[in-house]
Amino acid sequence: MTVPVYTAYPDRVSKTALALQPLYLQVKRHILDNIGSGKWGASARVPSENDIVRSFGVSRMTANRALRELRDEGVLVRIAGVGSFVADRHARAHPLEIRGIADEIRDRGHVHRAAIVSLERTRASAELAEDFGIAPRGELYCSLIVHFENDRPIQLEDRYVLPKLAPDYLNIDFQRTTPHDYLVKVAPLQEAEHLLRAEMPDERTRKLLAMKRDEPCLVVIRRTWTAGQIASVARLYYPGCRYEMSGRFRP
Repeated sequence: MTVPVYTAYPDRVSKTALALQPLYLQVKRHILDNIGSGKWGASARVPSENDIVRSFGVSRMTANRALRELRDEGVLVRIAGVGSFVADRHARAHPLEIRGIADEIRDRGHVHRAAIVSLERTRASAELAEDFGIAPRGELYCSLIVHFENDRPIQLEDRYVLPKLAPDYLNIDFQRTTPHDYLVKVAPLQEAEHLLRAEMPDERTRKLLAMKRDEPCLVVIRRTWTAGQIASVARLYYPGCRYEMSGRFRP
């Protein structure tokens, strides 16, 4: 396999700016910039330790650290005796973090947009009434939104909200912001609960997420509390082949 010649500094980052960073971060930034720009796509070979040492004038230890950290972060796949390659990455989230889908997508260097399927008042089912601590058939606000990553559907958000904690919910333009971002402002998060499971989607969910008929989805049921009350209950559906959750924990 012919190894191309790599320049030490990408065009978008000046030498002066890079010089302010530790050397291993300069190497990581160079690799991430080339991946983010699309120059190196999935499965593309990236510079070897020897290439990096020659191109950046750094030690082998520095080159190894940069490649090792990118491997640990899921950016690269390293094959002993062969080289390092750009990983074919699934969209990924940490199961214990409460973050908006738009932030996740932007952090991956991709573009988020949302399509509003419905935004309306509804009456609580017995299960939802118990969750929210309200009378059966009490009023709730609900929204059904498809979130896209680079114009590909990645999440179907089916959310119910307690009106008294977010009275303007139905008037918000959720193509400009997300329910998560709005609720964080008006009903600050006090406590949250996540339930994760896999299931086969119904026909509506399958179509909205452009999923194959035999493809399962990952479902996150998220309850959030404000001032001792449940403010929101959301069912977040993700295509099983396009999304994964990963976390690193310390006891």
